[in-house]
Amino acid sequence: MATKWEEVPMSDQSRSNGFAGSLGNIFGAGPVQPGESYGAPGSGRSLSISVVTAVLILGLWWVASNYEWVKPLFLPTPQSVFHRFITISQEPFSGGTLWDHTSQSLMRVFSAFFLACITAIPVGLAMGINRIARGIFDPPIEFYRPIPPLAYLPLTIIWLGIDESQKISLIFLAIFAPMALAARAGVRSVQIEQIHAAYSMGASRMQVIWHIIFKAALPEILTGMRIGIGFGWTTLVAAEMVAAQVGLGHMVLDAAEFLVTEVVFMGIIVIGAIAYIFDLMMRLVEKKLVPWKGR
Repeated sequence: MATKWEEVPMSDQSRSNGFAGSLGNIFGAGPVQPGESYGAPGSGRSLSISVVTAVLILGLWWVASNYEWVKPLFLPTPQSVFHRFITISQEPFSGGTLWDHTSQSLMRVFSAFFLACITAIPVGLAMGINRIARGIFDPPIEFYRPIPPLAYLPLTIIWLGIDESQKISLIFLAIFAPMALAARAGVRSVQIEQIHAAYSMGASRMQVIWHIIFKAALPEILTGMRIGIGFGWTTLVAAEMVAAQVGLGHMVLDAAEFLVTEVVFMGIIVIGAIAYIFDLMMRLVEKKLVPWKGR
């Protein structure tokens, strides 16, 4: 009998160790790299956790909506949202089909994003390299950066009217500041020893800027691009509030005005999916261009 009672705590301890080991596999650090004593924090794959999280969220949405824990006006069922997706893909809603709204919004956001890339990145690099450029650009950028786009939306209408240039300019202003500041922060990450070594080997100033400073700042620049495009999508709805005939933001606002919640959910999902796909593409670009990031 003594032997039997002594085996019970050992069995509980084994189960406890097994459960702790499972949690450790999920939330612990990634595999140890050669030369490291412990795994790097945050390393390892999280795809399975992300898939489980997405499935749980969708399952909770399905249960809460189909059992009417929340009224359909506030939380439509996934089936009704999917039905709206199919319907609006084929028939116009609020001035166009889903493709018409999506293509117009893509044009506005990525036009502003392209303009921000060719202006904000050079400005940010100049701010990090040259004190005169920093003195010129830092005050206006830091002044308008905290201001929400809705605050200067009326001013863009007064200055630019209600055509496409006004909408693209509003999104551009939302993207410009974080991208410029990210480029400026990237310049500070360059090691002064690398610059001294380049000059000692006969490099010119432009060669140092391109081969040393720009490459050292590239991880921060790519991060700023990811953050900037996120600001662009959040500003899209504000940009399409005034005199827009088509666009995802216009479609969502029009549906909300008439309490068509299924279309509101559908528009949010489409915007989120496009932004997420772009972010995944930017992560792949980061792995190709800056494989040393985080190492």
